[in-house]
Amino acid sequence: MKTPVGKVSAEERDAIQALFERKNGLAELAKIVSVDNALLYEKLVKDMGETTTRFQRWWEDMSAKYQWRSSAKGNWEINFDTCEIFLNEP
Repeated sequence: MKTPVGKVSAEERDAIQALFERKNGLAELAKIVSVDNALLYEKLVKDMGETTTRFQRWWEDMSAKYQWRSSAKGNWEINFDTCEIFLNEP
């Protein structure tokens, strides 16, 4: 079930969208980078970790700022077109 819980500003939306796209791009790159290329592999792993941390921190910061409803088994998602935040629950 998907329930609207809030909205963010266009600037906040832009920040999470950039992180979302970077995270997806790194995941795709990880599929083709070989461990044999140690330097590139290590950079990729480091960047993935940092990006994932920044992505998670954005959600934590925004949920604290806007006091979104949450659920132990749920997760939030954003509609990039409308800046709306939804809680997805099983």
